Amino acid sequence: MSPRSPALARTVLMAAILAFAPFVAELSHAQAAAPSYNLPDFADLVEKTGPAVVNIRTTERVRSRGAPGADDDEMAEFFRRFFGVPMPGAPTPPGGQRRGQPQGEEQSRGVGSGFVISQDGYVMTNAHVVADADTIYVTLLDKREFKAKLIGSDKRTDVALLKIDATGLPKLAMGDSDKVRAGEWVLAIGSPFGLDNSVTAGIVSAKGRDTGDYLPFIQTDVAVNPGNSGGPLINLRGEVIGINSQIYSRSGGYMGISFAIPIDEAMRVTEQLKANGKVTRGRIAVAIGDVTKEVADSLGLGRARGALVGSVEPGGPAEKAGIEAGDIILKFNGRDIEKASDLPRMVGDIKPGTRVPLQLWRKGATREVSITVAELDADAKIKTRGGNSPRDDSSAPTAKPNALGLIVNEIPDAKLKELKIKSGVEVDQVDGPAQRAGIRPGDIILRLGDSDVTSPRQFNELVKGLDKGRIAAVFVRRGDATQVLTLRPGTMSSR
Repeated sequence: MSPRSPALARTVLMAAILAFAPFVAELSHAQAAAPSYNLPDFADLVEKTGPAVVNIRTTERVRSRGAPGADDDEMAEFFRRFFGVPMPGAPTPPGGQRRGQPQGEEQSRGVGSGFVISQDGYVMTNAHVVADADTIYVTLLDKREFKAKLIGSDKRTDVALLKIDATGLPKLAMGDSDKVRAGEWVLAIGSPFGLDNSVTAGIVSAKGRDTGDYLPFIQTDVAVNPGNSGGPLINLRGEVIGINSQIYSRSGGYMGISFAIPIDEAMRVTEQLKANGKVTRGRIAVAIGDVTKEVADSLGLGRARGALVGSVEPGGPAEKAGIEAGDIILKFNGRDIEKASDLPRMVGDIKPGTRVPLQLWRKGATREVSITVAELDADAKIKTRGGNSPRDDSSAPTAKPNALGLIVNEIPDAKLKELKIKSGVEVDQVDGPAQRAGIRPGDIILRLGDSDVTSPRQFNELVKGLDKGRIAAVFVRRGDATQVLTLRPGTMSSR
């Protein structure tokens, strides 16, 4: 075969180029249209916000301790002169004063961070940064130092408000923590280990992390260490979205998980601190727990939501409103409750004395009630009785466990009155499904599904009528707390 001519080869090559030209053009267009992502440059942001971030130093007065020896006096003088602090563990002489260090001299307690929220000198920080301090010093980026006045602090949210005597200060703008999204860039400015105005950056890892009744934290991977507490968490618009407050750590240092108080929560607290020097919260006097999927299914709720009432404080707002242990609170003041931790925050935001609507789930149906919110006492605790002890009752109606594995007894009228319940049965023996669910002798069975329990005979009849293919909800009272346990009926053999 004779070789192809150069003219034929050029023709074939040109045809191939023309054939692929549309695909090349389309690829080039797609690459041009694809968005490009660049890492943010925080330099301008830090330059803008840094001057409003402050260092907070706290001190305490030296207390008397005891009598030293001559060597101790020399060592104490060494620490005082070269380090400016008292010798660790140094005692004091009988007169109550160290040689070389007058009684009542200031001693450093700790270092933290804060930020200016108004040009006239209001500074926000963490409550634990200034707790038990005798004197609080605030140092600005330009090295000016002020003695600060503590306007007020709130331990529940770990927020404190300070005031320094200054005007025309640089301040930070407040953002909207409700609009924070997981994955967005944020930075922290503070004084980790006393290193003033240190900047670290990262992203928001999650929102609404529950670590306390009033703290739905923002979780980040921003490096936060001791000394960062009280400093701002800032978004790319230069707005404060949180106060750096806690870290998860096994070593005491940063391990990749840090938590910030949402600025919306913090501002609500500081407004009350500024106006009254303290925070007033509402309460309805109930103990609550989460609603599991099993409990929701067994009670016909559809999906897991709301707050399960475990106990109701006698004489409290909830009891007066007719709320009972075992109820599930679905709405408070028109707002849905998705998880139990939502309720304390909603109630806490209501001014004491306000009457609000509440929706609850009881026996397969919703009920609407009104409740007057009381004031929360920070030191108030619900009193609980000890667990009920089992009793020996030879008149038990049956010696054979029912399909739930329970043998129950009648409750005398005097005990019903003592427990402040209308009816129920007391567990005498436990086996099978009930034992696996955690029911104990001495527990009180109040309800089975949507039916109140009135006697051992009636309870056993209710158990007989249970569908063995479905989970049953048992309302169990132990001490003052009521919980809902889910059981699947089984076949019990006679003993």
